[in-house]
Amino acid sequence: MVRVGDQGMGQASVDGESRPRNSLLAIRRVLLVVGIALLGVYLGARIHGAFMSYMAIRSFNASERAATPKTAGEKAPDINANFSLWSRKRIDLYKQSLTERWAAPLAVLRVPKIHLEAPVLDGTDDLTLNRGLGRIANTAKLGEAGNVGIAGHRDGFFRGLKDVGVGDLLDLSLPDRTDTYVVDSVKIVDPHDVSVLEPTTGPSLTLVTCYPFYFVGSAPQRYILHASIVHSVPLNNRASEHSGSR
Repeated sequence: MVRVGDQGMGQASVDGESRPRNSLLAIRRVLLVVGIALLGVYLGARIHGAFMSYMAIRSFNASERAATPKTAGEKAPDINANFSLWSRKRIDLYKQSLTERWAAPLAVLRVPKIHLEAPVLDGTDDLTLNRGLGRIANTAKLGEAGNVGIAGHRDGFFRGLKDVGVGDLLDLSLPDRTDTYVVDSVKIVDPHDVSVLEPTTGPSLTLVTCYPFYFVGSAPQRYILHASIVHSVPLNNRASEHSGSR
């Protein structure tokens, strides 16, 4: 025989067990909704970042125009670079630099092997190196004989240098000509070793960036790529070559 009191206790026991179970299900549903929302935010940010990078690359003007002198105060040319190699911080700083007004670039550096095209500006301050590459002070001026030092960030424009080696070509487009260089040495040095920037008798380029390329924090070394001139093509020759190819 089942007593009434026993039935009440059994029902209370069932209700007591169901309440924690229902609470657990409710918590799981909330966590699921929160997880889906966070995933949506993350995917939205990634898509937005990829779109902005694509638009920055697409905005690159014709490379020949990039080397043409402009009036002071005009924006430096946009660039063609593989943003997938850049750090998120560097991409954001580059986008911020687009709002600044710039004098004409000194030149445009092209590295065909890594599909890099970047304006070479004067100086190596933070803002300049966020916008492009910078000529290192006290090295030869672009277009003149001697050793031209050019610096770039390892998590931005110059990250691709890790894939450039001896025998690869570099093109430096100036307002009146394009100089082609061949890489003849790659070395890693201490930050205080300035011997790599010593003057040379003939035209040469020394590209400088921090190393290791993916080091977290302040990189302890410098990655040095030296190149010597191979030949120079005047601007009028380039124009005739383009017209003849049409």
